[in-house]
This record gives sequence, structure tokens and C-alpha cells, in this order.
Amino acid sequence: MDLYSIIPASDLTRTLPWFEVFFGRPADEVIGEEYLWQVGENAWVVLDDREVRADGVGKAMITLGVTDLDEILARLAKNDIAHEPVETYSNGVRHVVVLDPDGNAVSLAQAPQD
Repeated sequence: MDLYSIIPASDLTRTLPWFEVFFGRPADEVIGEEYLWQVGENAWVVLDDREVRADGVGKAMITLGVTDLDEILARLAKNDIAHEPVETYSNGVRHVVVLDPDGNAVSLAQAPQD
């Protein structure tokens, strides 16, 4: 099974550079007007600003499991990308919400290190 998580955008000229910083690289693929980052073996985050997605702008919510949360947050800070406070859950998972320029929530979660 494959997963394509679509993030509706209002303006790619503003949002695309933000996601390139967020992921630390340009999109892995561009298919038509969609920009795709591969985030797992069969999992993709898709940025799409087509009119058909307009009603969803600012409403997307995804969580990505990461192993390098502090490195990602440092990269975001270096590029003036803010985030909400980092929470640590009772099971040791560290979680943070980052809002893209349209207000879509792209959360990061890191499980405790062994």
C-alpha cells in the first residue's frame, strides 16, 4: 500500500521554498503541478496549489515520525521558521507542531532513543 498525503497550498511561489527548507531538499518528484517528497518507502507528502484543492488550504494535518528532531528544528530556526513548543508525552515521545505559510499543521514526532 502507498500513502500520498496532500497538503493544499494557496501559492507555490511562497510555499514551495518553505517546504524545501522543512524537508531539507527540493521535491523528490514533480508530477504535473504537484510537488512530492518521499518520506517513507511507500509514503509521500504532496504539495498542490491547484484550484481543486482551494477549500482545503490551511486545514491539512499530518505527523511525520523522525529520528533527528533537534537537527530539523535547528534547520528551521536557521531559516526563521517558527514552531509551537516541543511537548514530551508520558511515553517519552517528543512532538512539535510546525505551521506552513497557509496554516497547515505539519507535526514532527520522535520516539525516545534506546
